[in-house]
Amino acid sequence: MTEHATFDAPRLAVPDRALSAARMKVERAAWASRYYRTFSREAVLAIAEAVAKAGHEKAEHFADLAVSETGFGVVEHKAIKNKLCTHDLLDHYRDLDLVTPRIDAERKIVELPKPAGVVFALAPATNPVATVYYKAMLAILSRNAIVLSPHPASKKVSAAAARHLAEAAEAAGAPSGLIQCVEEPSIPLVQDIMSSDRINVIIATGGTAMVRAAYSSGNPALGVGPGNAVAYVDPSAKVDAAAKCLVDSKSFDNSILCTNESVVLTLDSNRGNMERALRSAGAHVCNEADTDRLRDYLFTEDGFNLEAIGKSAVWIAERAGLRVNPSARVLVPVVATPGQDDHLFREKLCPVLTLTAAVDFQQALTFAKHTARRGAGHSAAFHGDDTARLVAFSQEVPVYRVVVNAPCSQGAAGFATHLPPSFTIGTGFAGRSSIGENVGPQHLVQWTRIAYAKDAPADLSGIDLAAISTDSSPARAAQPAPQTGAQTGDVTRDELRRLILEELRSLKGDGL
Repeated sequence: MTEHATFDAPRLAVPDRALSAARMKVERAAWASRYYRTFSREAVLAIAEAVAKAGHEKAEHFADLAVSETGFGVVEHKAIKNKLCTHDLLDHYRDLDLVTPRIDAERKIVELPKPAGVVFALAPATNPVATVYYKAMLAILSRNAIVLSPHPASKKVSAAAARHLAEAAEAAGAPSGLIQCVEEPSIPLVQDIMSSDRINVIIATGGTAMVRAAYSSGNPALGVGPGNAVAYVDPSAKVDAAAKCLVDSKSFDNSILCTNESVVLTLDSNRGNMERALRSAGAHVCNEADTDRLRDYLFTEDGFNLEAIGKSAVWIAERAGLRVNPSARVLVPVVATPGQDDHLFREKLCPVLTLTAAVDFQQALTFAKHTARRGAGHSAAFHGDDTARLVAFSQEVPVYRVVVNAPCSQGAAGFATHLPPSFTIGTGFAGRSSIGENVGPQHLVQWTRIAYAKDAPADLSGIDLAAISTDSSPARAAQPAPQTGAQTGDVTRDELRRLILEELRSLKGDGL
């Protein structure tokens, strides 16, 4: 390079405004987490109560905004999901103490809770507000700060929901910056923040590529994979009740949940009963020609037709060229023989439920096992009273949740069963995930254990936990947070100066 060319080369790269703002949000979160980790259980619950109340009050409002912005799902159903992530979620974890140090005198062990610090949480466009509510509540209950990164298709409603919860939290005594949301998300921005040494743990809910990126970031990550739930209806099942469960589940929020059933499987001897019962429950059972049209519409050379995600059965039927009753809630394509090559046996985030039948239970088990591998580690459903078959099904199918005689959409997510309520469904070893449970606040806290020798005497009565026990007053939170442009999205003078110095130091022969 000539001297003239060197002189003319750019000496300063203009900072990425969105990335700079996101980095400053992380800095604010780090500050907030340091103060919040000193709060007492009483103060934490008071903040959680305030956030739950605020979220519940605007559940319908944000549900409407979410459908308007994304085009996915049903407003009434999204409102239900939003509400479930407020008081119901808090009530489930109310008695789980992640704040108070513990002494086990018999085992001579003292346990001290250590919150993660800053949680970076990805939120999908399919369940934007419910995920914001849910992950924010998990962070609050575990005394962590959280920075949420929504899908670009739902960034406005996600940011608005996060701001609403943040205001409620701060009014209840939480430190400023405890709940924040990236307002202009992008793949480079997310990758940059995920790899930041200020991030202590990532909760990744989204597409497989993004979850894999979270695991590759260098930071601890709790990620989940896609679902492809198989529902087996045994001849011992009450067929009308099973069909109603299936239709209610598959039509809920236009089947936008990853826990929804993708395939319903029964035996040849029961297939006619299933078709009749599904029709009675409000499904349109397709003939062979309708099944072919639906397959051609839903699956193209590029994969699943994304325009069908979260749309109604009638909307999809019209686009696919099917004539259906305007009241149809679910479309049921029928594939006579179980197999692995038919695209209709894959995940479908829309109210399309494939029906097939096996010659006997063993063939059904083999088919269910292979089909579930496309959603490995996720969920499945069993309808029937034959407990021996239930156990065999649960043992063989590679999933970590089997919902029995209940809708899988709500059941696997913990809202129609006693499983922990969750919008992050761990897929465990089978799904290449670090966790196989429904993710909860306990996964965001780890414990330091002080362990005495087994055989040596130890007097634990002298341990004074008051020295580390938390102050019941959230007065610390009133201290002002470090002022940055994160509040407005602007780059401050100090931040700009730092970026300039970093750029200058990177130049050869700078002498700085």
